[in-house]
Amino acid sequence: MPKISSKGFEMPESPIRKLVPYAEEAHKNGKTVYYLNIGQPDIKTPTIALDAIKASNIEVLAYSRSEGSESYRMKIAEYYDRNGIALSHNDIIVTTGGSEALLFAFGSIMDQDDEIIIPEPFYANYNGFSTASGINVVPVISKIENNFALPPIEEFEKLITPKTKAILICNPGNPTGYLYSKEEIKKLAAIVKKHDLFLIADEVYREFVYDGISHYSILEEAGLEEHAIVVDSVSKRYSMCGARIGYLVSKNKEVISTALKFAQARLSPPTLAQIASEAALDTPQSYFDDVTNEYVKRRNILIEGLENIPGVKVAKPNGAFYCIAELPVKNSDDFARWLLESFDYDNSTVMVAPAAGFYSTPGVGLNQIRIAYVLNEERLKKAIKILDEALKVYKD
Repeated sequence: MPKISSKGFEMPESPIRKLVPYAEEAHKNGKTVYYLNIGQPDIKTPTIALDAIKASNIEVLAYSRSEGSESYRMKIAEYYDRNGIALSHNDIIVTTGGSEALLFAFGSIMDQDDEIIIPEPFYANYNGFSTASGINVVPVISKIENNFALPPIEEFEKLITPKTKAILICNPGNPTGYLYSKEEIKKLAAIVKKHDLFLIADEVYREFVYDGISHYSILEEAGLEEHAIVVDSVSKRYSMCGARIGYLVSKNKEVISTALKFAQARLSPPTLAQIASEAALDTPQSYFDDVTNEYVKRRNILIEGLENIPGVKVAKPNGAFYCIAELPVKNSDDFARWLLESFDYDNSTVMVAPAAGFYSTPGVGLNQIRIAYVLNEERLKKAIKILDEALKVYKD
C-alpha cells in the first residue's frame, strides 16, 4: 500500500475543528451546542461590503493580478496611512486569507529545517504552517500566572542559533488576547536588528483593543523596515471570514518580490471577494466602536463568570476576542469530548477548544481551554452556566 508523506503524518490536527464530529452528533441527538471553540464572529458583515457584491456588473469572473488588484492595494495603503503608517501599494500582496500570507512569508525567508521563535501559546495553525513549510518552531513559554506577558528578552536570546530566521508574534494574541506594549515591540525590534532576523507580526485583530490601550504595529517602529513583515486579514476586522482575503505587508523589497513568486504560482486571490474587501475599507469608525464595545461587554461577562467557577483560573485579555482558561481537570481534550458526548444541562452543552494544540511544547496546556467570546450576552451567560455545572460532575 502506498504511504503518505512524513510531513502529512506529522501535520497536527486543528484543536479548533477536530471535535466537530462530536458536536454534530450532539446536535443530531437534539442538544443545543454553544460554540465557544472557533473565532467566527456573530457580528454582521458591513452592509457596504455586501452591497458592493450585489452591485457588481461582472460578466466574466476573471483572474485578478497575482499581487491583488491595484485599486484594492492602494486602498489598503490608505487604510494604513490613516493609522499613521506610510506604505506604498507595492509593499502589499493580497492573499487568500491571512493563512496564505503566513505561508508566503515562511516560504520567502526560511529554508528546510530553519527555525522560528514563537511565544506560546500561539495560534494553533502556526504549528501546521511550520510543518507544511519544513521549518522548526522554537517556543518561548508565556504563563497564565502573569497574564501571558512577553517572557524576558533574555529568554529569546538564549534560543537564537545559526538556524534562527525569525520571531513571530500575534498582536493582539490568539489564543490569549494579549496585547504587546510599545516597549515590548521595541525590545523585539532591538533583538531582530542585533541578530539580523525578521520580525513577523500577525495583526489581524488590531482593531479590537480594550481598556484605553493602543495597538502599536511593528510597521510603526523606525529602523525596522528591512526586518518587519505583517500579516493582516479582513476575516475578523469586518466579520468576513468566508471571503478568504488577507495580505502580506513589508517594506523589504526583496521579501515582497520573493513572495510575489509564490503568489504567481497560485495565480491570484479571489476576485469577487476583493471587491467586497475593497468596499469594506470604507466602513465608518462607528462600526468598530460599536463592535469593540460589544466585545468588551462580552469579555467582562466571560471573565467574571469564569472567575466565579471554583478551581478555574483565567487570564484577562486586552485585545482580540479569546481567552485561555485553566480548568480543574487533568486533560481538557477528554473533558471537551465528554461535554459533547455525555453531558447536557437543560439539554444544552458547550464546545471548547483544548489548549494543548496551541503549544508546541509537549505536555503543556493539558488542563487549559481556549474560549472565543463570539456569542451574544445571553448565549454567553448560558454557556458559562453549562461549563460551571459540567465541572461539578466531571470525573477525570
